[in-house]
Amino acid sequence: MNIIIVGCGKLGSGLAGNLTHKGHRVTIIDTDPETFEMLGKDFTGDTVVGIGFDREILENARIQLADAIVACTKSDETNALIGRISKNIYKVPRVISRLYDPRKAEIYRTLGIQTICTTTWGIERVAQLLSYNQLDSILSIGDNNVLLVRIDTPVLLAGKTVNELTVSGEIHVVAISRNNKTFLPMAGTKLQNGDVIYIAVQTASVKRLESLIGLA
Repeated sequence: MNIIIVGCGKLGSGLAGNLTHKGHRVTIIDTDPETFEMLGKDFTGDTVVGIGFDREILENARIQLADAIVACTKSDETNALIGRISKNIYKVPRVISRLYDPRKAEIYRTLGIQTICTTTWGIERVAQLLSYNQLDSILSIGDNNVLLVRIDTPVLLAGKTVNELTVSGEIHVVAISRNNKTFLPMAGTKLQNGDVIYIAVQTASVKRLESLIGLA
């Protein structure tokens, strides 16, 4: 993919390094050329100095060929403007803007601009860590309404089937690790001592899951 990142701070530089390592073509834009030092010597993408919402700068970064653009400067207004220009003028297929204010994030989602709100994510993540400390929450999906959790099979569940740990629309066992091998279980798969179970659960159903596995 051809990806443009606007803002070479901690998030932008880290994302640029991650994406180039995975084989994507990355161009990163920032007003301060010194920030490009954060990219490190291994960065193989392109750098452009300038204002990320300037059309000349965006076209120098080949926005016409971009598959995605990520706006992650320090300014909500700048990120939102870059998102709107990219989406409405250049028709970039994937547009992501980082916004600190969750109220603004919701507004721009309704306009078709995907947003990440570090404030909301941080609040939700801390709440999860405090509230679900008996479960190992390893991933929060989408709008934080679904969690992927990992647990060691409690004694209570040994010999039970996956179906007995399933609540339609609320709790689903998605994978089991057993003897250093991970597989997708069937409804009739029996749980064994030593299994590590990966479960997708609605956030609102965490208490119900804890009850099912004997943690409540």
